[in-house]
Amino acid sequence: MTDALFDPAALRQHWEKPAAPRPIVVFGAGSIVGDAHFPAYQKAGFPVAGLYDPDHAKAKKLAQTWGVRAFASVEEAVAVEGAIFDLATPPSRHAGVLEQLPDGAFALIQKPMGSNLGEATDILDLCRARSLHTAVNFQLRFAPMMLALKDAVDQGWLGEVVDFDAWLALDTPWSLWPFLNGLPRIEIAMHSIHYLDFIRDLLGNPLGVHAKTLGHPAHSMAQTRTSAILDYGETVRCALSVNHDHRFGRKYQACEFRICGTEGAAYLKLGVNLDYPRGEPDILEIFPKGGSDWVPVPLTGAWFPDAFASRMANVQRFASGEDRVLVSSVEDAWHTMALVEAAYASSAAPATPLAHK
Repeated sequence: MTDALFDPAALRQHWEKPAAPRPIVVFGAGSIVGDAHFPAYQKAGFPVAGLYDPDHAKAKKLAQTWGVRAFASVEEAVAVEGAIFDLATPPSRHAGVLEQLPDGAFALIQKPMGSNLGEATDILDLCRARSLHTAVNFQLRFAPMMLALKDAVDQGWLGEVVDFDAWLALDTPWSLWPFLNGLPRIEIAMHSIHYLDFIRDLLGNPLGVHAKTLGHPAHSMAQTRTSAILDYGETVRCALSVNHDHRFGRKYQACEFRICGTEGAAYLKLGVNLDYPRGEPDILEIFPKGGSDWVPVPLTGAWFPDAFASRMANVQRFASGEDRVLVSSVEDAWHTMALVEAAYASSAAPATPLAHK
């Protein structure tokens, strides 16, 4: 390979759309639905049959904004024939909704896959017992920059990946998600889980993890800062440094990945997390195998909302038989939950003590 042969514009950035999209029924009327799900589906041309939320007034308000139906009951929602069910619900509510879906239904559930590994296992068992075709909305895998990066890696433009660094120094507005207040697990389970899942997609399952996650004296949120090392043996180094309490202006804030291979490298900026939810443009640059400089990849979309459209496209295409693999199925997502559980166990365990004389 040479620099002249590397065509950044040819890298895959979007999932193919289904030939005949099925109607989507959304459970939940939280901010993520209006900020990402509905904009993505509208942009992609996916039909939304309606949404349901126990707070009917909240559901009705959001439904009117987007010109869709607000279902009065779960029974009304699940009665939509041939629907794809999109569960934008808190993790503790996933199983309860899944139990009410028709046997053999196709569904997408918001991450995480339950509040802990025990709940994830219950969800996996439920989906197996009811023959539910369920994926987890780890949509970072489907962001244009991530699809392009994965394509570049698969084509060998980086050689073998040997280093993965995630560095975040942000001022995240946790107040946008009031349901997080009082939860015992926040940062890894609700945020860095995206990065852990993408790392698994790129590198496979690690042998183990060393992690420390903690809160901040300025607020009562359970955890907002995490350091983690994923053990991939003696060749690959993988580390995450995550700080959501960097409140000192934009100048030195960051949200970026640096991925190095034996013959090339990649740099990514995850723009949506900077000044969320307005965000900044995503950036992907690649130093390709045989190249002499960094090459910008022209991105045709962003994590929010385009990844949500590609995530749903895979579910739709799997339901129609156009895709053979359901990406991030509950079978696969369970392993991301196992990694999250191991990170919390590592954080709770004592560190290796120093010797004393």
